[in-house]
Formats: sequence, C-alpha cells, structure tokens
Amino acid sequence: MASGESKGAVIAAVVGNLIVAISKFAAAAITGSSAMIAEGIHSLVDTGNGGLLLVGLKKSAIPDDEGHPFGHGKELYFWSLLVAVSIFGIGGGMSVYEGISHLYHPSALENPTVNYLVLAFAMAVEGWSFSVALRHFWKAKGEMGAWEFIRKGKDPSLYTVVFEDSAAMLGLIVAFIGVFLGHLFENPYFDGGASIVIGIILMSVAFILVVETKGLLLGEGMEPEGIASLRRIIEADEAVERAGDILTLYMGPHALLVNLEVVFKPSLGAEAIHEAIHRIERAIGAEHPDVSRIYIEVQSLAGDPAA
Repeated sequence: MASGESKGAVIAAVVGNLIVAISKFAAAAITGSSAMIAEGIHSLVDTGNGGLLLVGLKKSAIPDDEGHPFGHGKELYFWSLLVAVSIFGIGGGMSVYEGISHLYHPSALENPTVNYLVLAFAMAVEGWSFSVALRHFWKAKGEMGAWEFIRKGKDPSLYTVVFEDSAAMLGLIVAFIGVFLGHLFENPYFDGGASIVIGIILMSVAFILVVETKGLLLGEGMEPEGIASLRRIIEADEAVERAGDILTLYMGPHALLVNLEVVFKPSLGAEAIHEAIHRIERAIGAEHPDVSRIYIEVQSLAGDPAA
C-alpha cells in the first residue's frame, strides 16, 4: 500500500475524530452522561493517535543517512506502538475509570435528547471516516482475506485506523444503548456500565495492535511463500546450481533487506558470476518491488561442503 493512501486515511480519521470529540464533550457537559464522557475521551484519544501516525509516516519517509544506513522505515512501527499503548492506557483506562466512578456516584441524565442528536451526528461523521479507511484497506489487501492481510501486512498505519474506526462505531452503539436504557428505566447505572464496556472494547483493540506492532518492531521477514518465490527466481538463473540460506528483514513497510547465499556452477569465471548477480537482482526487483537492498554471498561448488 502506498504511503499516500495511508496518509489520506489517517487525515480523514483525524478530521472526523476532532469534530466528533468536540460534540461529544459538549453533550456530556449538558447532560452529565458518563457514556458520552467516555466517548468524548475515545474520540479525543483517536485524534491524538492520528497525529502520532502522521508523525510516523513522515519520519519513516526520511531517506537513509550515515547514522541510519537502512533508512528510517521503523519509525512508523515505533509510533504505531505508541498509538496502541495510548488506546489501552488513556482511552480504555479512562473510560473504565469514568464508568466505575459513575457507578459509585450515579447521577440522573439531564435532557438525553442532546445525547441522541450528538450520537447520530457522530455516527454519520465516524461512518464517513470509516468508509475512507475501509476503501483504502480493501484496495491494499487485494485478494487476501482481511485478517490474513493484517497478520502479513507490514504497514500498520491503515489497519490501525480501521481498528480505531471500528471501535468507534461499536462504542457509539454501546453509548446509545446505555443512554437509551438509562433514560427508559430512569436508571443511571446503565450509563456507567456503557462507559465500562466502551473501555473494554478499546483495551481489546489496543491488545491486538500491540501484538501486531511488536512483531514488526522486533523485526519480521518475508512469509514462507515469499521466500519460496525468491528461491525459485535464484535457481531459475542458468548460472546457479542452487540457492542456500535466504535471510530477509523488513526495515520499513516498503523496505525489505534480502541476504542470499548462492552456489554458482564451478565452471563460471568472475565476469560470468558478476553478470549473473545483476540478472538475479533485476529479476527479484521486478517481482518483489518492496525489496530495497540485496546482498549476495557468492559460493561455488568447488568450495561447497555439500558438493
């Protein structure tokens, strides 16, 4: 997925969340609804998280330099991890705290109609933001299933926004149910309970994001089918007897480092091996555009213990 597509989805989410956060806090101030406070916190945290993702996208695009010879691609993974921690600690934690506090000190809802209007407005704005993120997500995943793409994808910025917007939509439904039941039965505990449920939803989403981002930050390589493709390309060259170890590492969403051990036929001279190396590099680049650097360890059958 191109970084421009990721950036577009993130910007849409930031704009939508900021508008919604203001409206939710205004409704909470008027009605005293705990669920609306939790939803306001949720949208405010999502706004800040969108800003963190934009920082990550910008920093990850900085070209390589002497201090970072493989580029700054992992900046995006670091900032995405901060987003996940923020969702868990600030969004989820504060929502649960607000709900428990409301259960201990319940207060009746005032003018709940305001809550309904704001929730409807928020649903419309969040729906727009979610549709933008989902459109880019669907385009990026191609033929892969949604969960397969999340597990194998190396750009966390888009599916982070999809997760956030999904949690936002689900949170709005929970908030509506809490406000409605609290109003219907004149029981403020429904409102506080809704706030706790919203917090649990956010914590669940954050846990998934932490697990996925942790793997990227620690260093992930190509999937087995990708390794098999590299081996096929190498061994298809007429100068190659066989491919040895193939080591890969993603240095960023679209920056894959590849280290190859290639056993060339013993009859080849230095010039023929040199030409074969360039052929292999071009063939790999044509089929795997995310490969940014290739290092080939040259061996010959004469010095190969397996020969």
